[in-house]
Amino acid sequence: MKHWPEDMPKKVIFPQGKKPVFEYLRIYAEKTLAKPAIINYGREISYRELDESSDKFANYLIQLGLQKGDRVGLFLGNSPQYVIAHFGIQKMGGIVCPCSPLFKEMELKYEVNNAGMKCLVAMDLFMPIVNNVKDEMPTLKSIVSTNFNDYLPEKPTLPLLDYMKVPKQKMTGTQDFVEIMKTQSNEPVPVVDIDMDNDIALFEYTGGTSGLPKGAMLTHFAHLYKPSAANIIMSITSESRVLSTMPFFNIAGMLFMIGPVLQGATNIMLTQFTPLGVLQAIDRYKVTEWYSAVPMNLSIMNYPDAQKYDLSSLKFNLTTSFVVALDEEISKKWESFTNGCPLLEGAYGLSETHTLDTFCPRQKIKYGSMGIPSFDEEFKIMDFNDKTKELPIGEEGEIVLRNPGCMKGYWNNPEKTAETLIDGWVYTGDVGKFDEDGYLYWLGRHKEMIKVSGFSVFPEEVESLINQHPAVLENAVIPVADARKGEVIKTFIVLKPEFEGKIKGDEIISWAKNNMSSHKVPVYVEFRKTLPKQGVKLLRRILREEEAKKKT
Repeated sequence: MKHWPEDMPKKVIFPQGKKPVFEYLRIYAEKTLAKPAIINYGREISYRELDESSDKFANYLIQLGLQKGDRVGLFLGNSPQYVIAHFGIQKMGGIVCPCSPLFKEMELKYEVNNAGMKCLVAMDLFMPIVNNVKDEMPTLKSIVSTNFNDYLPEKPTLPLLDYMKVPKQKMTGTQDFVEIMKTQSNEPVPVVDIDMDNDIALFEYTGGTSGLPKGAMLTHFAHLYKPSAANIIMSITSESRVLSTMPFFNIAGMLFMIGPVLQGATNIMLTQFTPLGVLQAIDRYKVTEWYSAVPMNLSIMNYPDAQKYDLSSLKFNLTTSFVVALDEEISKKWESFTNGCPLLEGAYGLSETHTLDTFCPRQKIKYGSMGIPSFDEEFKIMDFNDKTKELPIGEEGEIVLRNPGCMKGYWNNPEKTAETLIDGWVYTGDVGKFDEDGYLYWLGRHKEMIKVSGFSVFPEEVESLINQHPAVLENAVIPVADARKGEVIKTFIVLKPEFEGKIKGDEIISWAKNNMSSHKVPVYVEFRKTLPKQGVKLLRRILREEEAKKKT
């Protein structure tokens, strides 16, 4: 800890004590009354309204017959409804299950059924996807639909995206979110006894070598601990106005949905990043902190007329490198562009640890590194071939870590839990090393994860989905470098004998677009008679090497 900032405490501080995050909401609803918890394109939702609305949603779930430990899915874009439902689920003892708004039918059906979700809250724009598979999701007792316009002001103060302007639609077979808010009691829900260290608050689904996502079970304490750590690292206080642009379904985006509530701060919410939206939001609402991705910062600096917006209120900008890595030139340019706001690497983390496992100390920045271990973090670099052999500083191996935010395991998957979680240590499958100053360097993905525009894509999951095409016998997926997205996907397909010569690559891609999230869709398709294997094990490494030789 020799480079730990002198002005930062060495332990995480919980402003209102060790209690569930929804209790923080209740406390600030009493303390601050009319203070806005959320500003959504000009629509202000006070702490009191957020607290009462989440009570109403909790009471709705109780009325449905849901009990502590039941799972509820959120198939939503960033919106006040997302936050209301999130807190409401946890108030009645339920478990929040975020579903990517990019999901297609197969992906949604898998997660709903795997978690055994009892209720699903969905944007009406996504209801065609839900309706196509709702008969194949038997655990659902209720589907709640909502529209972006439900919580937008009559005259938005920030530019809307086109899909946010789509009028509200009547959805048969669903309960309307606004009607729940009108008809349900806002009486506080019956007190639920929460064991902070053992009761699960959240399933965060993550891909892996099994081919399909696994639900990382994160406790109520993890859900308090990591957003609290993020607040300290970013100096978020009760006076902060935190800009949210990262998706809430992602664990990193969720940090900055929960974090402001833990301080009684205000969340300036954008459904999706646009350069103009961010510029106007910072200028109009005097944003003080923002979590971004490096391409966002670049697009803002390159935006026409950007200089006419006042960004001087911005005090701290945490960013994540994908496609474009943060370097000193970009950081200094941003600091000058904003009249003094530091731009620092958002560092290393993963779903299994509730993310934010390292951070970059302001007084000693090492570009290219992931920074130093965060609060109460323990790290080891282990030999990939011997899980008992720890490697010395400077040597490359598997990043292994443990901290108070780590998962309890994967839902209903003891085999993968035993592989990943050993004596409380998470074996990440990532390649890394430490230097003499205690800075972590992330060097790659041993498990062959692919990064497409910042999204983590697991070859096994994509292969599992493509194998559901009626003409596909088997396939193998590898990354191909791409100047715009960092990496894109190429699939090598072996067709069933009766389809040989009758299917084109474009047909596979078109089918994938209809059945998979956009970042999982292959850009390149190559048909093969066979795939390289060792026994039954697929050797993607050989395909990668063949692809690399084509470029030399």
